Amino acid sequence: MGSSVSLSVADVLWAFLALCFLVAFCAHKISTYLPRKYETGRLYVLFQDLIRYGKTKQHLKRDEWLRVFDVPKRWFWHFYAISVGWNGLLLGLYMNFTFQHQSYPSWLTGILDILADVPSPDSGAPQLSTLLVQLLLCLHSLRRLLECLFVSVFSDGAMHLVQYVFGLGYYIVLGLTVLCSDRLGKGTGALLSQLNWFHVAGTALFIAASLMQHQSMVLLARLRTGKSGAVETLAHRVPKGGWFELVSCPHYFAELLIYVSLSLLFGGLSHTWWLVVLYVLFNQALAAQLCHDLYFSKYESYPRHRKAFIPFVL
Repeated sequence: MGSSVSLSVADVLWAFLALCFLVAFCAHKISTYLPRKYETGRLYVLFQDLIRYGKTKQHLKRDEWLRVFDVPKRWFWHFYAISVGWNGLLLGLYMNFTFQHQSYPSWLTGILDILADVPSPDSGAPQLSTLLVQLLLCLHSLRRLLECLFVSVFSDGAMHLVQYVFGLGYYIVLGLTVLCSDRLGKGTGALLSQLNWFHVAGTALFIAASLMQHQSMVLLARLRTGKSGAVETLAHRVPKGGWFELVSCPHYFAELLIYVSLSLLFGGLSHTWWLVVLYVLFNQALAAQLCHDLYFSKYESYPRHRKAFIPFVL
């Protein structure tokens, strides 16, 4: 009973990240009420420099030395390329472990022993939940990679070097977290015999959220392209259509739903993965709020009924 409520290193890590972004979200909300004289303070500018990227960063008044740490926002595709390669590798190793009874490499076993509070099983039983989560995570990353390369139209926006390095490491730790959650599973018997309602529900939600996110990315790209598909402008415009009629950033809301769907695939029993969902909630909420604030300040006719992130809520 004690082990079921104990916190692993992975739990502490995701809880810490979730707390950091919650604090950042609250700090940003509070900062909007500060007198304008504080907007030139070094601490304020550094904080804004670290949380903003792309269009929300373009009008931030910064010292020149801070621009040294800028990298192109279009490098977002690096994150998904790393994720496809890394999580594809972990999926292959997991399948060898469960079906071919080949042990993990010693380096991977050592990392998982540190991150998880459950010892590695002597023999692996294939778990449908883990296979589905790993497979869908790879598909999600592949789709986002293709969207970055062939759908999205990036301007000359920038992100901080810290954000870039964090993004590179994020999907690496995420894949390891899946294997940590696998150690808590109890997969027995053939894969199809493990099929449960939550596998169907989780997969259905994943597909629906992925379609919603793709539609949103296409609508954003069309703001800068003509009927022929050629780029006509890099200017920012008010997004319309689809879920944009309810929220400013439906692609961020879809990202949250995708992670909730992966938690459902674990039967909702992995508290570690719920901490991941909590992190995604606060991370995407912050990014969405920054975009929402920009739209409201830049466009006087911006629809006032739209929320930033979650329809009718936030």
